[in-house]
Amino acid sequence: MNDVLHLEMLEKCYNRGQPGEISVLQGLNLTIPRGQVAALVAPSGAGKSTLLHIAGLLDTPDSGRVLIGGEDLSAASDKRRTEARRRDLGFVYQFHHLLPEFSALENIVLPQLANGVGRRAAEARARELLERLGLGARARHRPSALSGGEQQRVAMARALANGPKLLLADEPTGNLDPGTSEVVFGMLMEVVRETGLSALIATHNLDLAGKMDRVLRLAGGRLVE
Repeated sequence: MNDVLHLEMLEKCYNRGQPGEISVLQGLNLTIPRGQVAALVAPSGAGKSTLLHIAGLLDTPDSGRVLIGGEDLSAASDKRRTEARRRDLGFVYQFHHLLPEFSALENIVLPQLANGVGRRAAEARARELLERLGLGARARHRPSALSGGEQQRVAMARALANGPKLLLADEPTGNLDPGTSEVVFGMLMEVVRETGLSALIATHNLDLAGKMDRVLRLAGGRLVE
């Protein structure tokens, strides 16, 4: 199975059957093969965060199927979905959500420990990722001692720590100035390409979107290339 992500006929509606019902996804289909990086472009409120949450097993559709690495997880138990998120998926958000009381290194070690990796191996992996993202000298700094771009690079390293099949990113550089955004995005793409990772990256930045393999526009609850 070469498809890392397959979404089939997704439907999602908020306030269903009530006044103010909002239909966000309407028969949406998407397939991302191994190694492909796709940009997701949509205006605010169009449903891109909803789509990412469903693809990332953080939310469930009203109907349709979600397959990760060929496994249908649409109706899987909470335990199985949690296992799949830890093993197969990496998340990067617009705001880094780092744990403030832990160092950069520890923020990357913790999700690995939760996934059953031993501390020594987890620390080695964390140091490797920090070096690749230009933060080797900042390993012991807490988030408050890092710049915005450095914090987001730590968040990216954390997302990559468990060697996921699929990276999901929601405006990963949206909180950074244009210069820093270019640098951070370039580093992210370099690591993604090196590892052969698949990715679905939501962005408002059309220049960044144009550097990915595909550009998908979410409109009327469906995707248009």
